[in-house]
Amino acid sequence: MSSWYLLLATGLLLTIGGALWRVWRGPDQADRMMAAQLVGTGGVATILLLAAATGEWAMLDVALVLALLAALAAIAFVKSVRGAGHGDPEDEAQNDAARADEAPR
Repeated sequence: MSSWYLLLATGLLLTIGGALWRVWRGPDQADRMMAAQLVGTGGVATILLLAAATGEWAMLDVALVLALLAALAAIAFVKSVRGAGHGDPEDEAQNDAARADEAPR
């Protein structure tokens, strides 16, 4: 059974290689970010398969940290692409309240 896990992990590593190519050669920032997310997801899956194949269940912690870092990278990307102050719920609530006060009556 562990040989199947290792075979699947090898296939995922090939997928990660293709995603790294897209990160390097992507036509725009969004394509590069999506490829980086694929690297994160493929990395988590590869680590989980290797943990199952070797019985080293401490690797699950590494997979969890990698998944959290990938999610934070996506959030950081979205915040960097959008204009200053956009996307922050507190700022939007304050801006909506300010617009309501300034509206002609």
